[in-house]
Amino acid sequence: MNDTAQRRIRVLLAKPGLDGHDQGAKVVARAMMDAGFEVIYTGLRQTPEQVSRIALDEDVDVIALSSMAGSHLPFCRKLKPLLEANGLDDKLWMIGGNLPAQDHDALRELGFKGIFPTGSKLDAIAAYIRENAA
Repeated sequence: MNDTAQRRIRVLLAKPGLDGHDQGAKVVARAMMDAGFEVIYTGLRQTPEQVSRIALDEDVDVIALSSMAGSHLPFCRKLKPLLEANGLDDKLWMIGGNLPAQDHDALRELGFKGIFPTGSKLDAIAAYIRENAA
């Protein structure tokens, strides 16, 4: 039995960059708690360095971003090498929010396997985490 099966899955939910819209992230955080996950919510305006450090310090299983401001690709390009340098490339990387379909392949190539555009079902997000968290 792996470590995750013995404890609740820990999900870091971060709001990157200058994105000031956090209502959706708060709804997702509450739904993930209701689904039985332990959620660490960073609050607004996190830098890639902050997200990486918090993910490492909190020993999370899932690193999830909520992005509504359209800066998801530059942020993820900066975050990826930081996560890798901290040995977090074995964690489940996810992103949700205002994510145009034409950006999904680039996000997947950066390592963000779970992509949940605005309007995604909360149950689908929880099920994806259960199925894919290490």
